[in-house]
Order: sequence, then structure tokens, then C-alpha cells
Amino acid sequence: MSSLKSLIATGTKLWLDSIEPTLVQKNRALGASGATSNPIIISDILKSGHFDSDIKKFIAAGHNDEAVAWAMTDKLVSEAQSVFLPVWEQTHCNDGWVSFELDPLLEDKACPLSIAERSAKYVELGKKYAAGQKNRMIKVPATPAGLGALEELAAAGITLNVTLIFSQDQYLAAREAVWKGAQRRPGGLATFKSVYSIFVSRVDVYTLAHVPTLIPGAQGQVGIVNAKRIWKMNEEFWAAKNLTLKQEMIFASTGVKDPKADPTIYVAAFAGSDIETNPPGTNDAVEASGKTFTRQIEHMPSAEVLADIDAKVDMKKLEATLMSEGLDKFADPFKKLLALIGTKRGELS
Repeated sequence: MSSLKSLIATGTKLWLDSIEPTLVQKNRALGASGATSNPIIISDILKSGHFDSDIKKFIAAGHNDEAVAWAMTDKLVSEAQSVFLPVWEQTHCNDGWVSFELDPLLEDKACPLSIAERSAKYVELGKKYAAGQKNRMIKVPATPAGLGALEELAAAGITLNVTLIFSQDQYLAAREAVWKGAQRRPGGLATFKSVYSIFVSRVDVYTLAHVPTLIPGAQGQVGIVNAKRIWKMNEEFWAAKNLTLKQEMIFASTGVKDPKADPTIYVAAFAGSDIETNPPGTNDAVEASGKTFTRQIEHMPSAEVLADIDAKVDMKKLEATLMSEGLDKFADPFKKLLALIGTKRGELS
């Protein structure tokens, strides 16, 4: 059994952090059962030149750069959806999803809209891009504006991936809003599905820089501990609801940032439950490792390590810092995508 297949055998759903068509086909063959997208991924795909003819058609149709960006995103996400649609059908909507990220410029520091206006825009865009779709998740960040949109989106029957979660407080606010809206869904709860993307490696980058006094056994473990604690909260809350579909955590940002580190650390730590959204390079490294994975999701570090983390890591400060950094990483790639399309407009004209 291959390493990725052994990971899936533990109970983990393996999703790809890309919708590049060749990578989607390759990873589907390795067992991936879903995918997610963002502007960085779209930019990398369009840089290849393989979709220049599509861009040219959208330009000829009168699309401005932003409209071209969204038309190409819609096209590429739809193509990935078609690959995973059989999984979605076979699992009766429990797997086989592809995430579509809404406008990151709503979180740009230069955005003139109020939080309430941004929330309303998220609702409008979510309804637009979910309309007529089967296995498309709408990805909304756990920012004040994003959180403010979740109830209405869930009430509209839209399947949500709440992203950019770093803390328990963000998770709880997101879950409360989604569940409140879900209970107003026009079709009831039989097809209600939600996922919550907890970022992992960025937490350990933060503690290395800002909490250098952690004992050696704790440094590099905070992202894992934080995510596992939230996973447990999620399990316990939804277990009491007796829902048809599983409401899951996505373990995101699972690629290690240190090139000298074992690339399978995070993948191994969360084996056994819910969803891992791995970058293509991480999946390649896992497959090449030759490892056989076993269920580790319930396993925590020693009491000494947990006590050290709890004593030294200020989660409020961590959330504030990572959210500020995360919003820059959220909006800036879309600006670069627009710049790329502007360059291609000149070249293709």
C-alpha cells in the first residue's frame, strides 16, 4: 500500500491544495477526494500559458481584468468539480467537494466598505457562485465581515468552508453562526455540510519567532496541539446533533516551512479523521517517504509539553498577529492575479 493510501486508510480524507488540472488528475489517482483553490493557485495556473486562449476569449467578450480573474476561477473550479463529482455522488455529499474562495479584496485594508457592507457582499457573492452547483463549497474567512455573513449563507442552503481560523474563539464564532443559519435551511438538515479550516504551520512559525522560551519538546508542537483541541471540540459538539453528514475540520497549512524539517510531520499528526488539505509538494513528499501511517488524531504530547504551551502562548496575541499577516496574504495574491491578467491582456492583444 502506498503512503498516501495508508493515510487514507486511517480515516483521513485527502484533499489537494490546488486545482491545476494535471495535479488534480495525478492526486485523484493517488486517492485525493477533494480540492481547494485560492488566487495564488489560479495565478500559478495562468502563468503556464495553457489557458491563454480562454483568457483571450474573455477579453474579447469585454471582460475587465477582475471579471477575467473570476471567469477563469469559475472555469478551473468547475473542471476540478467534474473530477471529484463521482466521489460526491458515491458518498452522498459527504466528500468530493471543491472550495471556491470569495473576493479577498473585501479584506483589503484599503477596502472602503464597512464590516456590515462587506458581510452583505460576501452573502451576495456566495449566492452567486454557489447557484446551480453540486459539489462546490464556498470559502469564507473567519474575519469579522466573513463571520457576519455565515448565518445568512448557511440559511440559504450554501455549503461553507470557513477558512483562516487560528484560534478556538474564531472556530466557536464560526460554528455558532453556521449552525444558527443551518437550522433555517429551506431543505432541512439532510444535506447540511460544513467544514472549518484550521491553519497549522503558520502557528509554529509564529511561536518560533515570538515565543522562543518554549521548551524544545513544545516548540513546533503548538500548531498541532491547537488544531487537535479544536478538532475535539468540533467532534463533541456535532456528535449530539445526529446529522446525516459529518461536519468536519480541515487541517490546512500542512506544508512544513523549514526545508530541513520532516515534510510528513503535520500529515502524520492528524491521520485518522476529518480532512487534510495538502499542497501538491507535501503529497509528493508523503508518497515518496514510504511511511505507513496510523491513526494519531487523539494522541497529544506529554503533560509537560501541554503545560508549557498553556503557560507561555498567549492565544489572543497569536490570533491577532496571524490574522493581520493572514489578511495581507489573503488580499495581496489577488492583486497579483489582476496584475498578471493585465500583463496577459497586453501580450494577447
